[in-house]
Amino acid sequence: MDNDLYIALGANMPSNAGLPDATLRAALGEMAARGLSLQAVSRFFATPAVPSGSGPDYLNACCRLASDRSPGEVLQILHEIEAEFGRVREGRWQARGIDLDLIAMGDAVLPDPTVYAKWRDLSPQAQLVEAPDHLVLPHPRLQDRAFVLIPLADIAPLWRHPVSGLSVVEMLEALPENEKAAIRPLLEAHSAQ
Repeated sequence: MDNDLYIALGANMPSNAGLPDATLRAALGEMAARGLSLQAVSRFFATPAVPSGSGPDYLNACCRLASDRSPGEVLQILHEIEAEFGRVREGRWQARGIDLDLIAMGDAVLPDPTVYAKWRDLSPQAQLVEAPDHLVLPHPRLQDRAFVLIPLADIAPLWRHPVSGLSVVEMLEALPENEKAAIRPLLEAHSAQ
């Protein structure tokens, strides 16, 4: 089983670590300092806030980690980093100074395929008010989000979704061109530390 962990990073407001670019860099440093071995980091991308006009552009990236910790332990570390940077979870899809999402761990489907399918198939209206109270992997919206797939393609273009069997490149090709065109690379890829 592939145990590589894939993390999506995002910010569109200042955090305790600074502006979004400084925040993402600091978050990567904190992950490494806490024993999560950075294997690869994507370029940073500017992504329009959704819905349009709801806030400043986001800065998004993805990284690949190696760790012998459980997905739950890794998620706890990510939440601790978010809290240290000033994140307060007040609602879904709001402007934020930091967002760290564990989006996949190799070919794991957690907690099981049935629960995963329930959250993947949740209607857009229900997504506004419902959120799982436990870790669901891969992230149920992964295949729908260009702002995750474009950075992920930088570091793991051939990773295959364990349920659909589609590679990152194939999932990205299925998305509307206008969604992909709105996402702009800002910086060259970062070296893993």
